[in-house]
Amino acid sequence: MIIAKARAVDGPDQQFRSAEIKRRDLDTSDVLIEIKYAGICHSDIHTAHGDWGPVNYPLVPGHEIAGVVTDVGTGVSKYKVGDRVGVGCMVDSCGECDNCRKGEEQYCLKGNIPTYAGVDKYGEPTQGGYSTHIVVTEDFVVRIPDNIALDAAAPLLCAGITTYSPLHHWGAGPGKKVAVVGMGGLGHMAVKIAHAMGAEVTVLSQTLSKKEDGLQFGAAHYYATSEPETFQTLAASFDLIINTVSASIDINAYISLLTLDGTLVNVGAPAEPLPVQAFSLIGHRRSFAGSMIGGIRETQEMLDFCAEHNIAPNIEVISADQIDEAYKRVLASDVKYRFVIDTSTI
Repeated sequence: MIIAKARAVDGPDQQFRSAEIKRRDLDTSDVLIEIKYAGICHSDIHTAHGDWGPVNYPLVPGHEIAGVVTDVGTGVSKYKVGDRVGVGCMVDSCGECDNCRKGEEQYCLKGNIPTYAGVDKYGEPTQGGYSTHIVVTEDFVVRIPDNIALDAAAPLLCAGITTYSPLHHWGAGPGKKVAVVGMGGLGHMAVKIAHAMGAEVTVLSQTLSKKEDGLQFGAAHYYATSEPETFQTLAASFDLIINTVSASIDINAYISLLTLDGTLVNVGAPAEPLPVQAFSLIGHRRSFAGSMIGGIRETQEMLDFCAEHNIAPNIEVISADQIDEAYKRVLASDVKYRFVIDTSTI
């Protein structure tokens, strides 16, 4: 049994504390990773605060994990000690259902095993990346290209793949007009990736406060959704809209911005329902869809794409003692654009 240092939270209104957690001994196909950096995702905050339902506390969040292999099981063939690797939002799946066989493990019909707040195949609760070490089966580990720094790589394991997957699936590219709703951790990655894919990118944000950044990241246009004329000006304009906002918005207003056969994809996960009027969809044969991270194969593809195009998130590296303050700042939209924990401070 491996003892790892961690930062855990004991309830929705509690602050993070120092903790020790047990990591299992290596099974044949397992990889032991010394975590170097862990990104802070809005999902971590939702889960820690109990927004999405009951949580089995104490909880160690974190599913944007970048580190180095320090040991491998006897049957491991993909990785060796010293390799730079990452772990994202899931650490296992059934491997047998139709979706898993297609490489879409995130949609495992029996339910994938999340990196934290889940139960693994050994019956133990999963604990995430706000820790010094993690043990993961090799099939759910990805390789981080050499030209992506480990601290910058961490957010790609959720924010990167969460935006890459729908952009890839719905064919963002030359000749396509793509809008990104929100310019936070997810949104700024969506802008960078969609631009690199060749799409014409527009940012839809509450204000113009981040316009300079958005244009620098590759957006061709930037509009404030707090201005009513925005929705009139942009009516029926976009082939694809990626909604990254994890809060309740007037989704019908955004659907009205889709052109014929356009699709709005929700990747943000607000706790509240998003009511959709049928007439918002049927008038122009529009679609309202959802997307959740990506499979392991696609996650590796995303990392390689980002390496090829020199794409990395904009990050602010913090110590473990700053997690509670970071959560407050994320909720206040006071981060440009992703907090990353230096796990050596745990």
